[in-house]
Amino acid sequence: MVPTSSDPTSRFVVLTGGPGSGKTTLIDRLAARGHVTMPEAGRAIIRDQMAIGGQALPWADRALFAEAMLAFEMRSHRAAEDLAGPVLFDRGVPDVIGYLRLCGLPVPPHMEEAARRFRYGQPVFVAPPWREIFVQDGERRQDFDEAVRTFEAMLKVYRDCGYDLVELPCASVAERADFVENRLRVGAASSRDR
Repeated sequence: MVPTSSDPTSRFVVLTGGPGSGKTTLIDRLAARGHVTMPEAGRAIIRDQMAIGGQALPWADRALFAEAMLAFEMRSHRAAEDLAGPVLFDRGVPDVIGYLRLCGLPVPPHMEEAARRFRYGQPVFVAPPWREIFVQDGERRQDFDEAVRTFEAMLKVYRDCGYDLVELPCASVAERADFVENRLRVGAASSRDR
C-alpha cells in the first residue's frame, strides 16, 4: 500500500539511516528553517527510561525498547495528521522493524500491521554512514560497524515496505537541508501537475 498524492500522509517525509549519520542535526536545521518536524523516538525514550530507572533500553530489554519506540512513532504519526503542510520525521514506524531485525529478534505481527497502516510519503531520505561525523555518547553506544549494519537494515526494511529511497549527500548540514528542500519542491510540483 503506497500512498497517493491524494493521501494526506503523502506529505509525511521520513529521514532514516544509521546512528551518527547526521539525521537529527539535519532535522534540527530544517526545523530552524520553518519546517514542521517530529523528533526521534529512540533518544527520547532512552533519556526518559534512564531518568526513571526503566528497562525499555537497548542495552536492557530490546523488545521492550522496540515496543516503546513503536508507540512513540504511532503517536507522532497521529499528531502529524493535525498539522498543515509537509511534516519531517526523524525515523518512522518501519525503523522499529529494522531495529528488531538488526537485533535478531522476531518482528511481532502487530508491528508489521503498524507499518502497513502508518504510512509516509515518497521518497524516504536515507543518511548513509559517515565516519567523519560519527560519535558515540551516553545515548548512542553503538560503534561505527553497527551504524553501518543499521543503515543496511533500514534500507532493506523501507524497500520491503514499498518506499523509494533517496540517499542524502555527505555534505554540510546547510547543503543537506537544501537537498531535502529541493526534493520536496520537485515532489510538490510534480503532484500539482498530475
